[in-house]
Amino acid sequence: MPSAARRFALNHPHVVDTALLTFVLACVVSASFFGTWDAREPVAWWPGLVLGVIATAALLWRRTHPRPVVVVTGVCALAAVSVGYLPTMLLLAPVMVALFWLALLDERRTAHLFGLGLVVVMVPIGVLQAPRYGGGFIIVTLNPALALLLPVAWGSALRLRRAFTDSLRARAEHAERTREEEALRRVAEERVRIARELHDVVAHHLTLANAQAITAAHLIRNDPQQAEQLLTGLSGTTATALRELKATVGLLRRPEDSDSPLQPAPKLEQLPTMVAALATTGLDVTVTTEGEPGPLSPAVDLTAFRIIQEALTNVSKHAGTPTAQVTLTYTDDILKIEISNKLGHRVATASAAANSGFGLISMRERALSTGGRFTAGPRPDGGYTVIAELPLHF
Repeated sequence: MPSAARRFALNHPHVVDTALLTFVLACVVSASFFGTWDAREPVAWWPGLVLGVIATAALLWRRTHPRPVVVVTGVCALAAVSVGYLPTMLLLAPVMVALFWLALLDERRTAHLFGLGLVVVMVPIGVLQAPRYGGGFIIVTLNPALALLLPVAWGSALRLRRAFTDSLRARAEHAERTREEEALRRVAEERVRIARELHDVVAHHLTLANAQAITAAHLIRNDPQQAEQLLTGLSGTTATALRELKATVGLLRRPEDSDSPLQPAPKLEQLPTMVAALATTGLDVTVTTEGEPGPLSPAVDLTAFRIIQEALTNVSKHAGTPTAQVTLTYTDDILKIEISNKLGHRVATASAAANSGFGLISMRERALSTGGRFTAGPRPDGGYTVIAELPLHF
């Protein structure tokens, strides 16, 4: 059905029903006057007209009660054929419409049973009537069979087509919802990643700057030269923090809003710079490499650097110890990172802060995001150890 006609039918159902019933009634009236076996001695017109009006009126309930409507129209058609009317399509118009709607609204098996049942009953009645009036057998066999089975096939085909169209529409809606959910999920993951980067950058550099400032304030009277060196390092620390913050926040910009190229992500090759900066705060970090260092994927390289940075920041803030050890162990496919410190005078505070803050959560999420593993906990001697195992390639 064309879209315009379909819209008209949906918006004006009463007009469509009136037109259909008028057409069906016209068919029945024609069959009542002209559809008899013998034109010279026709059957009275009024039985066929009465039966046709009853069958046509029953079609008003074809959408809500398709099965009873088929029964009523079928009985009227059988009665008309028994009286002596020819089983033409004009006479069978009401039951044809009823069968079509039954096939469209009900199960296919039900429509087939009703259609075949009417054929099985009507054909023998017509065969018995044919010798009485001297008619041919084709009109009482093939004609009612086609008239009753064609609307069933048509309605079933239309029902399958609608089901297929609804399935395609449902799949399209599901795909659209899936795309939206995937987009939201990626946005959430990107927000978490940027938040993690901001946390690591701010926590590390502000902790380092705070330690440098406190130490410089303490030495400014007794050792001005050392205090000056610390303040110079403080300037470098804040400049590095600003660069990394600019690079991280730059991820939120649109490409057309970028005024300058973004800074490259930190890598393990920048570990000596971090160790040197921590040394100015009084934390002596020893880095040991075991195995043959291999190339790392960018994600693993950044993750390794951030985990070490966060762990050493926690040591500097909470552990109260002047030393820390970083061990990098390379195997064929795993990079194992171990950061440990011995017992310090603030170790209890360190453990509490590490377990209650976001540092461990951030490190664990970073390790898991690359397919690695992460563990952290107190050492038997009272210190603290952080261990991350990362795949070399991710």
